Amino acid sequence: MDALPEDGAQQAHTHAGRMLGALMPVWYIGSLVLVVAWAVAGRNDTDPGTGLLGTAAALLVLSVIMSLLLLVPINNRNKTWTPENRPADWRDLLNRWARYHYGRLALIAAAFALLAVARG
Repeated sequence: MDALPEDGAQQAHTHAGRMLGALMPVWYIGSLVLVVAWAVAGRNDTDPGTGLLGTAAALLVLSVIMSLLLLVPINNRNKTWTPENRPADWRDLLNRWARYHYGRLALIAAAFALLAVARG
């Protein structure tokens, strides 16, 4: 999106913020619920993978908290921007959002790697 001309890049980010902002809570909370259900179902199990499930769940909780505290506020502002009313530092704000997003993705990737190991 950043390769688009300035107005196109900002409008694409705004549209993505609206669309994905509506879908992400379902994805993140749904994943967390499934991992917690898996951990609870195996809590009496002596399988060492059970501890990995708890760690994966903790990482997913951290990703949700990170989303709520760091990413959602920027996304909520971004969803209202037009070329006429966007702030002068809009690119800086979207770059900050991207940095936070990469950190969140690292947490989620680590959580799902732990799930893969726990299943193995």
